[in-house]
Amino acid sequence: MAEKDEAKEKQKLEDLIELLESIRGGHTELVTVLIPAGANINIVTRQIEGEKSTASNIKSTSTRKNVIAALDTIIRELKGMKQTPPNGLAIYCGNISQKEGDSDIQLWVIEPFKSLNVKIYRCDQEFVIEPLKEMVGIEEVYGLLVIDRQQATIGLLEGNQIKVLQKLTSGVPGKIRAGGQSSQRFHRITEGLAKEFFRRVAAEMKKIFFEMPRLKGILVGGPIPTKEDFLDEGQLVTKLKEKVISIKDLGYVDEHGLELLVEASQQEIQEQELIKEKKIVERFFNTLGKDKMRAVYGEDNVRLALERGAVEVLLMSKKWERDKEKEFEKMAENIGSEVVIIGIDHQDGEQFFNLTKGVGAILRFALE
Repeated sequence: MAEKDEAKEKQKLEDLIELLESIRGGHTELVTVLIPAGANINIVTRQIEGEKSTASNIKSTSTRKNVIAALDTIIRELKGMKQTPPNGLAIYCGNISQKEGDSDIQLWVIEPFKSLNVKIYRCDQEFVIEPLKEMVGIEEVYGLLVIDRQQATIGLLEGNQIKVLQKLTSGVPGKIRAGGQSSQRFHRITEGLAKEFFRRVAAEMKKIFFEMPRLKGILVGGPIPTKEDFLDEGQLVTKLKEKVISIKDLGYVDEHGLELLVEASQQEIQEQELIKEKKIVERFFNTLGKDKMRAVYGEDNVRLALERGAVEVLLMSKKWERDKEKEFEKMAENIGSEVVIIGIDHQDGEQFFNLTKGVGAILRFALE
């Protein structure tokens, strides 16, 4: 999916999440069904049909009636599908009427723009939306590479999900057994094959990562000294080389190796997030001090700057009110502003909140 299309899908999902989050059932009448990618939809349908017998034991007549009605609505929807959509399916259904005794059964069916990897059935007073929130919460991604002289695996870290993107093999023999001149010749040949392999891996990484706008950094793992040899001799383009933020010693270069690489690089990832926040807060305060007409803070001032299309970077504290954060974020996206959420677990973030009470902006041009 193109970045532009994904952004639209993400916005649609964010709006729907906001709606679903606002709904509260008077009783346990809201049904959530999350079907992961690759699941057999016929089996899931039979399982939901089985839940009707459990629902028939609900003591409250109106609650029982509404839950069974929601389940019937979901079952009809599922029976109209031949198979689970490629990225899975999220279904929300239930009585949303706020008037006691009234019934208003509503259904939402979502084919997510990213792979859904959890299976959930729940009947409660609220919908389960955390897995969808995780999807739209991913702003940046990390490229992954684990490599030795025989093989390499390229992957991507999106939120908590690790995806394998490409596997490559070198054809370089693992051991040298010949002696004398033949051993030296064999060594030259294998070194040549290894360098060619490194170049192929670098070329593949360029294809995958070079034009990836959300790429925050690259993590590299493998045995000593292969990963270092790759970075020295693989001819990885400078733009990507500069994004390498973590180099880890690993014995695995498969999918498990990607998992170990991410696990070992948690500190570097957290530091990158912190560095970005600190840099933008520092820029905000510097602008405020040196050219105060190009920075504003406080809800009213920032709103005015957004309305006039003057905001280059919108900064919002994690402590700020959620509903206002969503409103301002939409306004910023409409005028092409960068949005940065500032944490409160560091001194710069606390200082930012104490001054601005939650929101500030660096401007493209001064307001009159």
